Amino acid sequence: MNIVVLKGRLTHEPELKQVGANQTSVCDFTIATDRRFERDKTDFISCQAWSKTAEFISKYFSKGQEIAVFGELHIDKYEKDGENRYITRIKVDNVEFCGSKAENHFEKNQNNKTDIDFEEIDDSDLPF
Repeated sequence: MNIVVLKGRLTHEPELKQVGANQTSVCDFTIATDRRFERDKTDFISCQAWSKTAEFISKYFSKGQEIAVFGELHIDKYEKDGENRYITRIKVDNVEFCGSKAENHFEKNQNNKTDIDFEEIDDSDLPF
């Protein structure tokens, strides 16, 4: 079973591009994650998302923002100058917002990205 769940902060703006004859969206980004028992050490994990997930990440996430990613570990092999090389990254299937709403709203405004205005819900009228 190959399942990866990570929570961290984006180290740079997500990079969205279109590839192939169908112009499929692909988004590359890196997240910084703290180690569980070695808090003074940080790992930088390369991630890649495709299609609608790629477009969503590019639109709603920015550098420094906290993100949770769900996906699979992929190790791709290629040859360059006669040598085998490997790229290890997470193929992202799903993402979630992390951190506070105020923090995410502030970061969007600071980075001149799309402003997201989440509507507050008054739950005093709910029957439960």
